Amino acid sequence: MLTVAMTLLIIDAIVLIVFVLLQSGKSAGLSGAISGGAEQLFGKQKAKGIDAVLHRGTVVTGSLLFILTFVIAYLI
Repeated sequence: MLTVAMTLLIIDAIVLIVFVLLQSGKSAGLSGAISGGAEQLFGKQKAKGIDAVLHRGTVVTGSLLFILTFVIAYLI
């Protein structure tokens, strides 16, 4: 069971890295991080198309990574 969970964790981590690298940049430097971050935080910009899919995939794989890490810690 531990081997299966660790294998799933490795696969999930690789998929999460791919999702993050495929996402397009949302801001232009430090000024975009300060002003543009608030717009995204309060939902003024909606992701469309492939960006929405990548965003949802990132959230799902990140959550799965979190859960699998706790499962492995419990099994050890």
